[in-house]
Amino acid sequence: MTKSRQGIFYAIVGAIFWGASGTIAQGLFSRGKLSPLWLVGIRLFFAGLLLLIWYQLTTGKTSNSFSIWQKGNDAKTLILFSYLGMLPSQLTYFLAINYGNAPTATVLQFLGPIFIIIYLALAQRTWPQRINIISILLAVCGTFLLVTNGHFNSLSLSPLALLWGIGAGLSQASYTLLPGRLLTKYDPRLVVGWAMLLGSLPFIPYIAFYPLPQLNGYLLGNILFIIIFGTMLAYLFYLTSLRFIQPSVTSMLSSFEPLTATVLSFIFLQTVLGKLQIIGAGAILATLFLQLIPAKEKKLKK
Repeated sequence: MTKSRQGIFYAIVGAIFWGASGTIAQGLFSRGKLSPLWLVGIRLFFAGLLLLIWYQLTTGKTSNSFSIWQKGNDAKTLILFSYLGMLPSQLTYFLAINYGNAPTATVLQFLGPIFIIIYLALAQRTWPQRINIISILLAVCGTFLLVTNGHFNSLSLSPLALLWGIGAGLSQASYTLLPGRLLTKYDPRLVVGWAMLLGSLPFIPYIAFYPLPQLNGYLLGNILFIIIFGTMLAYLFYLTSLRFIQPSVTSMLSSFEPLTATVLSFIFLQTVLGKLQIIGAGAILATLFLQLIPAKEKKLKK
């Protein structure tokens, strides 16, 4: 498997876990089971802790776990990533779900790739590649069709849902761009683990005073899924993909998140897909094949 295909694999699997956790979170919020702030704090703390423990057990040296703090510039980048990337990407997305719903929050979150492509074009003083422009258009249009079935009036949002949704798009862009060189120097588990643990700290006072929900098997299972698959592995895979493919490509492939949410709704909630939704799902899947074209062409040239 080529590096580009490894990156695509990690990005897609991470997006699938994200989509599943978003659907679960919406169910918990709509039933009044949990507060978004409580869930964000808990998932960041325990997911970060599990990643650092995992890293420690596999490396065997405690000093390795703190190596990222031994260089001032790396420590500063980690702190920026934690509070300008990790924390807001979690918080804004869950608040957008709480005040709206998972599909519309995902649509607004897809402003992120647009911000990334614009930023990279300005920073590199060059036009985006044509294939990236086509892919982003397919991803955005496909997501829109998938979650709205082509009807603008189905995206009726409260002001808070709109505000937090746009914030999710901006924070998604910063989350993708900020870790940069940290991923080339350190294990992704170390970077993501510390970023999540730091990001959870502002929520500690809220968690301490928030009434603990009555945990049963169903609620505990959903929380554990969100922590392990929807947070720890989803973010780890997403950041790992950045080691192999461009940030804009990773963001575009995260369009599998709404696709996953829709499929799960169809299976568990008997939601019937309309024709335009099926077309939208096909457009999202097409971004995968478009991103495979450059790798294939390079291989043929060799």
